[in-house]
Amino acid sequence: MSVTEKILMATPTLEIPTVAEWDVERIREDFPVLRQTVNGKPLVYLDNAASSQVPQIVVDRGSIYLEQEHSNIHRGVHYLSQRATTAYEGAREKVKRFINAREARECIFVRGATEGINLVMHGYGRKFVGEGDEVIISVMEHHSNIVPWQMLCEEKNATLRVIPMNDAGELLLDEYDALLNERTKFVAVTHISNALGTINPVKEIIARAHKYGVPVLLDGAQGAPHLKVDVQDLGCDFYALSGHKMFAPTGSGVVYGKAEWLEKMNPFQGGGSMIRTVSFEKTTYAGLPDKFEAGTPAIASQIGLGAAIDYLNAIGHEQAVAYEHELLLYATEKISAIEGVRIVGTAREKASVLSFVVDEVHPHDIGTILDQEGIAVRAGHHCAQPVMKHFNVPATARASFAFYNTKQEVDTLVHAIEKVIEVFS
Repeated sequence: MSVTEKILMATPTLEIPTVAEWDVERIREDFPVLRQTVNGKPLVYLDNAASSQVPQIVVDRGSIYLEQEHSNIHRGVHYLSQRATTAYEGAREKVKRFINAREARECIFVRGATEGINLVMHGYGRKFVGEGDEVIISVMEHHSNIVPWQMLCEEKNATLRVIPMNDAGELLLDEYDALLNERTKFVAVTHISNALGTINPVKEIIARAHKYGVPVLLDGAQGAPHLKVDVQDLGCDFYALSGHKMFAPTGSGVVYGKAEWLEKMNPFQGGGSMIRTVSFEKTTYAGLPDKFEAGTPAIASQIGLGAAIDYLNAIGHEQAVAYEHELLLYATEKISAIEGVRIVGTAREKASVLSFVVDEVHPHDIGTILDQEGIAVRAGHHCAQPVMKHFNVPATARASFAFYNTKQEVDTLVHAIEKVIEVFS
């Protein structure tokens, strides 16, 4: 028996209970954090757009790594290093299948979508964008898909162009067409708005950019957890996602890139692992994906991401997406019926996010009172200040859903919002 076969036999396989039909109460049993109380009330966790909760299988997989496999990867010839490497690279294969990348080497491990976007900005942008060129983003971007491109444009004396949206929170594609021209060098847009829940027509956005030969990056921080993602079908050149928003540990994430682009790009960071040879005269770089993974990575977190993907596959990711959509429709109907409440973001295509304001009540006060009722929501500008400016609000309260939330929790949220109105009336 080979060393590899011995390692594969020793690699733990954790049993995941399957779900024949969507049984949310059964699903909730997989998430130990949901069993607790907050302020004497059962926890209602509706802050999934910031960070989703972690199922027991992911907790267990991380513990197994720390207890039985903890070692640095790739360069060690000893048993633990080989075993850790097998688990780490196995997670990369799982990501490849999850997003339908052509090759595992196109999936670069990063700490999250923010680092992934910065990697592309440095590796592609600093090499291929020059003075007088233009980069296109949209008005509904998270700051992590605004600031890096601003930094690039300031450095290169390039111009940042912004796709506007209507008051429903939908991008205006005719205006986008007017921005595309021979000076356009890159397009970066969000798959799903974290502040509005809008699902953007990204396949069309990509196709229009490709007519000009322009590569496109999708910020998939909200897309990967709440939609079936097929990067080959979408045609995107880059796709960034965060593990902590898709039921994995913090510090895990991926930026997918087409190999033909990644091979042309400069490394993001220098250090160990990302080199082929080093001398004081010249350094040559390793191939993909190592070229973009300098230093010791977040091994346990990325293995946890692989376990989270196992979990999503086992319970049925498409079933989960369908259930979340049903829950969003239910919450939208219930909350829009409350007098004095306005939903911010009413696009025809939405997922997982419901942002709202209450007349004469600051969102931070909403969040505080909801917390007293055991309800976790996000209150603020959601790292999307241009969105708040568009809707002329300082902030919103945001309830964001996952497949373990229930209609009963939505009803609890509705009663708590009514209490907010009663307190401030």
